[in-house]
Amino acid sequence: MLTSVENQLPLPTAESTGDELFKMGLLYSTGQGGAPLDYVSAHMMFNLAAMRGSVEAKVYRKELSQEMASDEVAEAQRQAREWLAHG
Repeated sequence: MLTSVENQLPLPTAESTGDELFKMGLLYSTGQGGAPLDYVSAHMMFNLAAMRGSVEAKVYRKELSQEMASDEVAEAQRQAREWLAHG
């Protein structure tokens, strides 16, 4: 299940499936669907999607991390951990 904010960007919920999280990662990694181009958010979504069984997300996460600075990857991982703790 996805929830949306006023600008209609999808946000992950505790019930989000791996496929839904993967699709959110695609939005952020490409800047499509009204989402800002945000590699940190995309990496976070791919990471969460991979944890929920998305094989594609693992591939995209790896490719994206090669385009990011190490501190950006670390921030994405921190955000994913925080989401898991509070999501």
